[in-house]
Amino acid sequence: MNRPSVLSCGEVLWDLFPEGPRFGGAAANFACHAALLGGEVTLLSAVGTDARGDQALAILQGFGVDTALIQRSGAASTGSVGVSVDAAGKPSFEIHAGSAWDRVAWNAALEARVAKVDAIYFGTLGQRSEPSRATIRQALRLAQARGILRVLDINLRKPFHDAALIRDSIALASVLKLSDDELPEVAAACGLALDAQPENTLRALLVRCGLTLVAMTRGAEGALLVSAEAVIRQPGIPTTVVDTVGAGDSFTAALVIGLLKGETHQALLRRACEIASAVCAQPGAVPSLA
Repeated sequence: MNRPSVLSCGEVLWDLFPEGPRFGGAAANFACHAALLGGEVTLLSAVGTDARGDQALAILQGFGVDTALIQRSGAASTGSVGVSVDAAGKPSFEIHAGSAWDRVAWNAALEARVAKVDAIYFGTLGQRSEPSRATIRQALRLAQARGILRVLDINLRKPFHDAALIRDSIALASVLKLSDDELPEVAAACGLALDAQPENTLRALLVRCGLTLVAMTRGAEGALLVSAEAVIRQPGIPTTVVDTVGAGDSFTAALVIGLLKGETHQALLRRACEIASAVCAQPGAVPSLA
């Protein structure tokens, strides 16, 4: 069986924890986990011509991620984010402006790669600035025309989103992943009232937005997966939380690779929760390569 081919679009950055910097960014975290799960993964992003950019490329390559589409910017530095973590392990972020990943440009190599992949992953933060937003959406429209799986991990980060960005992004997706914290804002952006039962709101999103699947993580409570045929509930996997940074990205990686490998929805949802739980038990969003 051929390895599933995935294009991850978005940010590469360094999370600046009080104890020191850690490699991160949703698209980069997703790419590393998808590669660990057997995907043939290419990352579309940009880094600066600086030491952190060099380190990021080396880490990605260490995980087996193809970095050929990562652009180098001499005009902007590699992205960084100030991170603080509360007593429950939940992070808060201060995302610094003017990063290299805000400047991703369209090119012929990207166009050629999109035509060959099985799935595209994207989020909202990677679209916060032009030209990256235009570039990512051009890739998605090409994938949409070809019937390629398009997975949106909504990943809302204030103040870099609004209702229009949420709606426009969902319109380009075939699969939506969100968290229970994000559900009220996503539902409101799509003109939907919240139901007391979240699966009813997720099904309404599925129908209203023409999606094939909606997955929602629920922290320690596990996850829901909604399709036109069924609602699947996966209880949480017990773990000792160190921090939750990157857990959602690893969940989405398992979801995408499971879909591309043809796993049952029940099996891939459990696997996604197991992997996310394991990430919560370690510091940082990806395993150490040491």
